[in-house]
Amino acid sequence: MASDLHEARLAGVVQALVKSGASSVLDLGCGSGELLIELRAQVQFNRLLGIDIDEQALAEARLNLGLDLLNPDRRLHVCYGSFEDADHRLLGFNAAVMLETIEHVEPSRLSRVEQTVFRAYDVDTVIITTPNQEYNVLHGMLPQQRRHPGHHFEWTRIQFNNWADGVARRHGYRVEFSGLGPPDVLRGSSTQMAVFSRCEP
Repeated sequence: MASDLHEARLAGVVQALVKSGASSVLDLGCGSGELLIELRAQVQFNRLLGIDIDEQALAEARLNLGLDLLNPDRRLHVCYGSFEDADHRLLGFNAAVMLETIEHVEPSRLSRVEQTVFRAYDVDTVIITTPNQEYNVLHGMLPQQRRHPGHHFEWTRIQFNNWADGVARRHGYRVEFSGLGPPDVLRGSSTQMAVFSRCEP
């Protein structure tokens, strides 16, 4: 089930990026590179960059993507970096993705991430996926239990919607929400996704 859910996340994000018309994508918190593998298979994307603060994950990403100094990829790069701090290497992209990463940010630092991703990077599309806390009980979890020890929080749908609506309003975006994974009539889907699109001037 976990594998099926992960595949649904990847497919949902790729579909949203294709629909956005983006040609260049930032993967903010790329981990072992699974999303980048999917994006590289799409000819629409001519520039892909993944960053992460975990050196081991980056090493796995380079291995999984077949990247090394003797075998560079003109379309795709991965490098060490944090999405909390503006980085000149991350400028000039159409879209940015935070795939199951926002919940790893300390709540006191969310506003800093918001300013970096939505203001400094000036992208047309931002896609964020995060666990739906309401669904945890259907995964057999106890109340207040989190899906990963590195999660600082897990939002309900209302909490996520309220946060995302505020971000969109402050930075001139509209936002649409959807669920990823099989939906429950009362609790929604296991993963929730927000797609931010820049409003026309």
